[in-house]
Amino acid sequence: MEQTQLTRWQVLNRDQIKYIAMFTMLLNHIANVFMTPGGLWTMVLEDIGYFTAPVMCWFLVEGYGYTHSKKQYALRLLGFALLAEIPFCLAFSQGPGINFFALNMLFTLLICFGILVIHEKMAPGFVRRCIDVVLVLLTGVLNCDWMLLAPCYTLLFLWAKGDRRRAFVAFGWAMVLFGLFMRLNQYSLPASIGGALAVGTAGFAVLFLYNGRRAEKGRKFSQWFFYLFYPGHLLILAVIRLALL
Repeated sequence: MEQTQLTRWQVLNRDQIKYIAMFTMLLNHIANVFMTPGGLWTMVLEDIGYFTAPVMCWFLVEGYGYTHSKKQYALRLLGFALLAEIPFCLAFSQGPGINFFALNMLFTLLICFGILVIHEKMAPGFVRRCIDVVLVLLTGVLNCDWMLLAPCYTLLFLWAKGDRRRAFVAFGWAMVLFGLFMRLNQYSLPASIGGALAVGTAGFAVLFLYNGRRAEKGRKFSQWFFYLFYPGHLLILAVIRLALL
């Protein structure tokens, strides 16, 4: 989103918000892998982690226009998605073996990236709306992490791009969709509300704290860190889980 005049609250750049998102994701994964399901602190850490996906979708939409090579970007997402899949399933499997858990979030973001490509290449109309629906449903058919929600967030943020008023509306709908999704999947009301609030916190971060800039230094390091952290932390969690059996 274009920043016309910064306020004293807009103190975080894109990379700093992404680092926060990586940390909240780590807390969520620790809770899911090691903690007792349904416990208070499990729910708290899980809900904190729901900050991550809307942030990733927001910056995917924002950064799309600045991507020098969309083909290379898509190939990077695919490559790291493939690299992360075994650690992802191993971390969330039960017992000493490995079971298919889901396609990891990078596969979901790859489909979301496809939505952005379609919107760039095709004029608005019935056919494009049909393709949007197919890609949203594809995340459910393939059992992707953040299925249905992440592509819906991508569409909402794409609709809101460049318009602050629409961005508020988009995050409002993102909270509602998340809460409904949680309830339909039989999560408790407190967990559903907590998760929706985490999505709202992501909105607060990008709408009030984000200064529209990237880090002045270490951009290349940050770029590759965000890619490597995902499979790397999952592998570490998987190894620790197996060691504790």
